[in-house]
Amino acid sequence: MSKAKQAATSVIIMIVFSLGSKVLGFIREILIASKFGAGIETDTFFVAMAASGLFTTLIGAAINTTSIPVIAEVEAKEGRQAKIQHTNNMLNIVFALSILLTFLGWWGAPLLVKMLAKGFAGEQLELAVYLTRIGMPVLLFSLINPVLRSYLQSEMMFFETAASAFPYNLVYILFLLFFSGTFGIVGLVVANTVAVVSQVLLQIYGLRKTDFKYSLVFDIQDEYVTRALMLTIPVFIGTAINEINIIVDKTLASTLAEGSISALNYATRLNSLVLGVFITAITTVTYPMLAIEANNGDMEKLKKLMAYGINVVLLITIPAAIGLIVLSTPIVKVIFERGEFDAVATTMTAQALVFYALGLPSLGVRPLVSRVFFSLQDTKSPMYNGAVTVLVNVILNIVLVRTMGHRGLALATSLANILAVVLLLMNLRTKIGTLGFRSTLSCGIKSFVAAIVMGIVTYLSFQGLSNVFSSSWLSSAMALLLAISLGAVVYLVLCYAMGIEEVRLAVNALRAKAVGLKRRLIKSKSKSSK
Repeated sequence: MSKAKQAATSVIIMIVFSLGSKVLGFIREILIASKFGAGIETDTFFVAMAASGLFTTLIGAAINTTSIPVIAEVEAKEGRQAKIQHTNNMLNIVFALSILLTFLGWWGAPLLVKMLAKGFAGEQLELAVYLTRIGMPVLLFSLINPVLRSYLQSEMMFFETAASAFPYNLVYILFLLFFSGTFGIVGLVVANTVAVVSQVLLQIYGLRKTDFKYSLVFDIQDEYVTRALMLTIPVFIGTAINEINIIVDKTLASTLAEGSISALNYATRLNSLVLGVFITAITTVTYPMLAIEANNGDMEKLKKLMAYGINVVLLITIPAAIGLIVLSTPIVKVIFERGEFDAVATTMTAQALVFYALGLPSLGVRPLVSRVFFSLQDTKSPMYNGAVTVLVNVILNIVLVRTMGHRGLALATSLANILAVVLLLMNLRTKIGTLGFRSTLSCGIKSFVAAIVMGIVTYLSFQGLSNVFSSSWLSSAMALLLAISLGAVVYLVLCYAMGIEEVRLAVNALRAKAVGLKRRLIKSKSKSSK
């Protein structure tokens, strides 16, 4: 299988598994709410998870980001055995670090809880500290997970990454269905650790398909390990800066009308759905390929790969943004409006969604461009970019929130992300020369034109179907689904007619598979008739 076909297959696998994991995650949340409700116990549980998650989010993301280009460099310079040896060394060092952090987290649990939940006191504070300490052993497994995942991705093996949410959610669901009544909220914390262990076991299963063999090597002076750890520092800082940005947004939103924070949260979830399912798959699969080309010193192939990735991202995010803008109200109404989520909440969430959607293409392009820097083992540039973006976002927040309320906060986020992508591309051009974005500009313009037509067709068709169908939830959902489906067909036909290369390649590939399937069916029928 060629690299292009392998990459395309991996993206499809990740998209399918991501959709499935979203469904399982939704079921998990429903069961937690059903079994434990929304009270003191669940509040303390989520705080305890946030305490251990603070380490895994910051450190785990940094390890996963920096390991892939370093592993690729080791293999390019010293061969596969050196790559395996280095991975074992990194694995053992990270495991030792996780043991240290587990003890520190257990000892500092009271401080962590007070930092994350200032309002906790008395029995609730004691319960939160107790649950946090029980949950800390999860670090022993959650921090080695990104090391194993990085090795597999460097081997262009993405099934384990895509499927990792399945065992994680299944463990939760099984506990909630059969054991929650016996073990209560303490058991739920333990279930979280078991769920993470199941992810590690899945990665180990993937490693058995390769020639990887574990060895007990521990060399802190390994130059590659030292470089990887140094590279993690800017990524760690960048992630922390982003967390600060989120805190600032919520702080300002708390000064607005009641429901502003919730509206922004719900709108962010809808806006990030496209990113979580489609864009994550593209960037995850593209990253190891970028690292290989960077270590080979082939900048032309690196640029072509980046341009192709950006084109695909734009082809997905531009129509998604237009769709979210023109159908913001019916989308929010169908998904959320029930119970305590009334028409006012729908209006506020839809307003925020419109302004978040404006920045959706930049939110999709930004992580891909950042990974180009990471593949070049430059983690400082994205960190500086993140700092500038946060500063701009805070300034825009203060200016726009006065006249636009929570909508201004959403618009500020979109504008800041657009500026971040522009600055990243300018920086990258200085670093590796002309980017050759003519094809990307052409693809973006054609996609935008097709998306505008799609938006008009989708909006008018939804209005027409709404007049035909009844006003029930099911009828509204059907009308929305049919309108979106019609819009998607119109968009794809227009993109194909305008000669967008990526769309034509995808259509031709599907056509070839359909022809091949038809031939196999004819052969099987002829054999059975004989």
